[in-house]
Amino acid sequence: MSHRHLRLFGLFPLWFLGIGFMCAPAWSQVPGKLKTPPPVAAQPETPKDALGRTTPRGTVLGFLSAARKGNDEIAAQYLDTRRRGKAAEKLAHELFVVLNTRLPARLNQISDSPEGSATDLLNPNQDLIGVVTGAQGKTDIIVERVDRKKEGKVWLFSRGTLTSIPPIYDEISAISVDRILPEWLVNTRLADIPLFEWIAVFAGMPLVYLLTGLLGRLLGRLANFVMRRLLGGPGLSRFEILPAPVRLILLGLVVRWMLAKVSLPLLARQFWATVATVIFIAATTWLLVLLTGWFEKLASRRMERRPLAGATSMLRLLRGVVNLLLVFAGFLVALHHFGVNLTAALAGLGVGGIAVALAAQKTLENVIGGASLIFDKAMKVGEFVKVGDTVGTVEEIGLRSTRIRTLDRSVLRIPNGQLASVNLESYSARDKFWLHPIIGLGYKTTSAQMHAVLDGIRKLLDRSPAVEAGPRVRLLKFGPYSLEVEVFAYVHASDWTEFLMIQEELLLGMMECVEAAGAQIALPSQTIFLASGSEAAVNGGKPKSEIPSPKWESVEERKTVKSA
Repeated sequence: MSHRHLRLFGLFPLWFLGIGFMCAPAWSQVPGKLKTPPPVAAQPETPKDALGRTTPRGTVLGFLSAARKGNDEIAAQYLDTRRRGKAAEKLAHELFVVLNTRLPARLNQISDSPEGSATDLLNPNQDLIGVVTGAQGKTDIIVERVDRKKEGKVWLFSRGTLTSIPPIYDEISAISVDRILPEWLVNTRLADIPLFEWIAVFAGMPLVYLLTGLLGRLLGRLANFVMRRLLGGPGLSRFEILPAPVRLILLGLVVRWMLAKVSLPLLARQFWATVATVIFIAATTWLLVLLTGWFEKLASRRMERRPLAGATSMLRLLRGVVNLLLVFAGFLVALHHFGVNLTAALAGLGVGGIAVALAAQKTLENVIGGASLIFDKAMKVGEFVKVGDTVGTVEEIGLRSTRIRTLDRSVLRIPNGQLASVNLESYSARDKFWLHPIIGLGYKTTSAQMHAVLDGIRKLLDRSPAVEAGPRVRLLKFGPYSLEVEVFAYVHASDWTEFLMIQEELLLGMMECVEAAGAQIALPSQTIFLASGSEAAVNGGKPKSEIPSPKWESVEERKTVKSA
C-alpha cells in the first residue's frame, strides 16, 4: 500500500470528527438532545518558519534555492553569523559557490526531521551535511539548531563552518561546464533545466549505451579469434561478452567519471548522481537475476544426468523466489537512497507474508509435499507405482500435484499434500520379483509321480539363468481338493513386463514336468452321497419296517474354476 493510501486511511478519523463538528450545531438545537460541552481552548502551536528552516534538509534546500536565484539577502538569513548587510550577502554567495562545486551530492540523505538525525549524541542540535575538501584539509559542513525566540528553533549553517568558507572559496578553480559548452546550451532552459542536461539524458546516455554494445561485439570477436586460432577452441559464438546489465554498469561508471571531471552545479550533480545510483541498482539486480537463471540451467543439467529430474520444478520455484527477493532488495536499496524509512516497508512485508501464507495454506502444503517427494526420492518419473487404490505410471511430479497414468489410460492428478498420508508402493523399485505359484495335483498322484514332479521343477528352476540360486520346491500340504506343491523363487528382471515373460516360460515348463511324470493338475472337487430309497411317508404310506434299506452311491461332482 502506498504512502498516499496510508495517509488517506489516517485521515478517516479526522473526516468523522469533521462530520461530527458539522452536525453538532444541528444536534444542539434538537429538543431532548444532550448539548456538547464548550470547546477547550486550543494550545498555541509552535510558529512555522516562513523560510522552511525547521529541518536540516529544509534549510539546505532553501538556501540553495535562494542563492541560485541570486537572492543573497534571503540566503544570508540561513546563516548563523554576526555579519550584516553586504558582508552577510557576500558570505552567503561564497558559501553557495563552495557548496555548489565541492559538496557531495547526498541531499537525499539529509535529515528531514525537526530534531535532526541525532547521530551525534554529544551534540544533538548539530547535523552534518557533508564534507568538502580544500588546501587546508577536510571541512565539515554543519547546520545547527538555534533558538531565535520569536521565530522559534530554526536550523542555520554553523559559525564554525562559515569561518572555513572564505579560504576554500579563494582556491576554487575547477573547470565549469559554462566554459566548455556553448552559451545557448547553458542559458536555454526547459522546465527550469538547462538544455544541455536534456540532451545528455535523451541523446548522450543512449549513445553511450550503444557504444558499450559495439565494444561488447568487438570483445566477442577478439575472444573468438583467440579461442579458435591460438587455443584451438570451438569459439564463443553464443557467449555474450557484455550483457545488457554490464553495459548499464559501464554507463553508470561513465556518468560518475563525467561528474568527477566537469564542474556542475550541486543540484545537477545531485540529479546525475541519483541517475547513476539508480542505474547501478537496476543493473546489479538484473545481473543477479541472470546469474540465478544460469545457475538453474547448470543445476538442471547435472540433475538430468542423475535420477533427479523431478527436482527441476523445485529449482524453478527456488529461482522465482530468489529473483523476487532480489528485486525487493533492490527496491529497498533505492528507497533508502531517496531517504525513505524502511521500517514501514519491512513491516508491510511481514504482514503481507502472513496474509499470503494464510490464504495459500493448501498450496504451500502441496508445495512442501512435492519438495519432500522430490528430495526423499519417494517416487520418480516413469515408475510404476500403487498409490492407495490407484495403480499406474508416474508421468510428472509438479509443485502442486503429481500426474499418474492409470492402467485404463486415464490421467489422475493427486495433490502432493495427500501423498504424504497414503501408502505408496513402487513396483519399479523392486530389485527382483517373487515367483510363488501353488501347483495342485490330483489325489490319484502316486508318490513316485510326486518325486518326479518335484525333481523336474527343481531342475527347471536351476537351469533358468533368470532365477536366483536356491529356489525352493516342496510338497506343502494335503489340501481339500489336491496335493499342493509350493514353488518359492526370486526372478531377476528389469521390469514387470520382462518378469511376466519369464514367469510364463517357467509355468509352461512346470506343466511339462507334471505331464512327463504322468500326473494331472487337480481341479476343485466335492463328494456328495445320495440315497436311492425314501421314507415311508413318501413311499405310498408303507410301514417303516417294510421300507427297504437305502443304497448309497458315490457321485463325484467336479467344478471348473476359471483362473483370473
